[in-house]
Amino acid sequence: MTDTTTPPGSASSDRAVDAIAGAHRLVLASASPARLSTLRAAGVGPEVIVSGVDESLVGTEDPALLAVELAVLKARAVADRLGGTPAWVIGCDSVLELDGEVHGKPADAAEARTRWSAMRGRSGVLHTGHCLVDTAARREVARSADTVVHFATPDDAEVDAYVATGEPLAVAGAFTLDGLGGAFVRGVEGDPHTVVGIGLPLLREMFGELGVRWTDLWRWFPATDTPSG
Repeated sequence: MTDTTTPPGSASSDRAVDAIAGAHRLVLASASPARLSTLRAAGVGPEVIVSGVDESLVGTEDPALLAVELAVLKARAVADRLGGTPAWVIGCDSVLELDGEVHGKPADAAEARTRWSAMRGRSGVLHTGHCLVDTAARREVARSADTVVHFATPDDAEVDAYVATGEPLAVAGAFTLDGLGGAFVRGVEGDPHTVVGIGLPLLREMFGELGVRWTDLWRWFPATDTPSG
């Protein structure tokens, strides 16, 4: 009997996979410019569809679980809006844990100053939840990546100047690693991409669980100008 099975990794097998991928969209369910730029710098160009999820709906107290639940909500919300269109949808959310308390985006400048008064010279844990939905296969993978962040000791004038830029009000934990706030972070323990808002090594593993090679994304969704909606 002749074996007609196509071996994995063969040219015909790759063409079959490419055909399936060609019908898929790759969607980032986040308005974060940092997440989008991180993916593009890694050679992957998703389109952007903002979830519009009300984050106050989730009242989970565990920081890592909260980050994952928010990521799941965002990914599912966008997946539902696609109406059955084959797609891989990426949802992410980050929260900072300090002294056992959860800190998302500060509500105003006063809260951002208070946060920095508590954070400077200390260390916190940045939890970033990830959710990857394959709408065609009806499969979902959700994980959390946790990174310890060691903060520098900016003085009051530096904190006031930083808060006045508006950057701390737009990000979880009231700081960035890849922006103006980078000067106030002494170091991190873990994946620095996670602090930016999306962990590339973890996301690669999640795609692998869905049977997708990360390097194939470079070909299917090259990092060029991509649509948003």
